[in-house]
Amino acid sequence: MTAATAPYQWLLESLELDTSLFHVGRYCGSWQASTQGLARASFHLLVQGECWLHLHEQQQSILLNNGDAVFLLRDMAYQLSNSPSPEETRNNPRIAMQALDASARDGVGLICGFFHFRPGLSSLIIDALPPYLILRADAPASNAARRLFELILEECAREEGPADALLERLSHLLFLYVLRDQSQAVEDLSGVLGLAKHTQFAPLLEQLIAQPQLPWSLEQMAEITGLSRSAFAKRFQELAGTSPGQILLSLRMRQACRLLQQGQPVAETAEACGYHSIAAFTRAFNKVIGVLPGAYRKQYT
Repeated sequence: MTAATAPYQWLLESLELDTSLFHVGRYCGSWQASTQGLARASFHLLVQGECWLHLHEQQQSILLNNGDAVFLLRDMAYQLSNSPSPEETRNNPRIAMQALDASARDGVGLICGFFHFRPGLSSLIIDALPPYLILRADAPASNAARRLFELILEECAREEGPADALLERLSHLLFLYVLRDQSQAVEDLSGVLGLAKHTQFAPLLEQLIAQPQLPWSLEQMAEITGLSRSAFAKRFQELAGTSPGQILLSLRMRQACRLLQQGQPVAETAEACGYHSIAAFTRAFNKVIGVLPGAYRKQYT
C-alpha cells in the first residue's frame, strides 16, 4: 500500500454507522415513497420487480431493477415510484406496503432502511462522498457485495418471512462493500477523502492519524507538505473544505471515543488525546460527539 492510499483506506475502515430498517414489503399499482425531510441517510434494496428513482435537484429519473440497491447519503429531494414520469409520480398516492411475497409476479419488493453516521470523523468522511451510490445487479462488482445481496434475496424468500435483525446486518455490510468498491472509482473526491488521495497531503494526514495527540502547529504541518504556512492553509482549505484544526479535532475525538469505550478514565483519555485540561477536553468532546465524555463512557461500561 502506498503512502497516498494508506490514510484513504484507514478512513474508510474508520467509518462508524448504525443501520435500521423501516420498511420491508412490496408496492403494487400506482405509488410513490420517499424519506425526504427526515434529515437521515437511507437505502433501498430491490428484491422484486423494478421501480424508478427520481432525483429532484439533478432532474434525473433512474430505472432500478431487481437486484439493484441505492444508498442515499444525504437527506435528498427524491421519490421512488412505479412511474418513469416525475409529473405522474407527484400525483401518485402514498400507500401502505403489503407483505413480501416471493411468488408474486407484479409490483416491487423493497427493503428500506436508515443509516445514522456517528458524529465527528464519520460525518467528515460521508460529507466527502457523492450524495448517492447505486449497486447494479448486472454491473461488475466485488464478489462479496454480490454474495451479500444473494443472501438478502434468500432471506426474503423464506416462507416464514425475513428476519429484520439479519436484514439490517446484511444491509450494513453490503453498504460497506459498495462504499469501498465505488469510492475508489470517484476521481473528484473532496473533503477528507480527497485530502487522503492527494500525494502532497496524504503523508501529513497519515502522520496526523498516527499521532493526533501531538501539539501540531500550522508551521509543522506546512513543513511536511513543503509549503509555506499561508500557502498550506489556503490549499488545505481548498482541498478539504475545512481547516487543519477541524480535521485534527475529529481525529482526536475518534481516539477519545475508542479509549472511553475501553473504560479508560476521562482524565487519562484527555491526556492521551493531547489535552492538558479536562475542562477543555470535555468541551471539545461534547461539541463534536454531542454528549459529555463521562456519560459516553458509561454507555460502554
